[in-house]
Amino acid sequence: MNTSSPRADTRAFDTAQFRQALSQFATGVTVITTRLADGSFRGLTASSFNSVSLDPPLVLWSLGNVANSLPIFSGNSHYVINVLGADQAQLAQRFSKRSENPFGDVDYELSRTGQPILKGASAWFECHNRSRYPEGDHVIFVGEVEECAVHPQASLIFHGGQFGSTQTR
Repeated sequence: MNTSSPRADTRAFDTAQFRQALSQFATGVTVITTRLADGSFRGLTASSFNSVSLDPPLVLWSLGNVANSLPIFSGNSHYVINVLGADQAQLAQRFSKRSENPFGDVDYELSRTGQPILKGASAWFECHNRSRYPEGDHVIFVGEVEECAVHPQASLIFHGGQFGSTQTR
């Protein structure tokens, strides 16, 4: 691996251009859920989800350093990554905003460790909170998958600042 290549002195782009370029990469949409010590639930929408390893089964996602839920997800032992189906854009929107009770009328069941699994998700992964890596303005979470399920269907995607679907007509 070549590690002696010089770094650029300046960037030839600004934050807005970088964000616009990133928006051209279509991503799946997830809601990450967990249970707090008082028994209540917390969830957030994330499109920064990726597989890492099959053996051991590892996945990753990231959360901004200024997110009010960072201490919760950093400190909890488990969370569930819910991969949203094409008809679940309203859940993505709901969990992308701060709310007193975003789980209010949401259908869910509990995992073996008591984490909320959203009904209708195309897949879910219950993860042990294995490690966290601060990078730039985010923290990368690596979860070791302890249980998962799949319910094949068209997926919700995010591209160009809008929700879409993998569903073909």
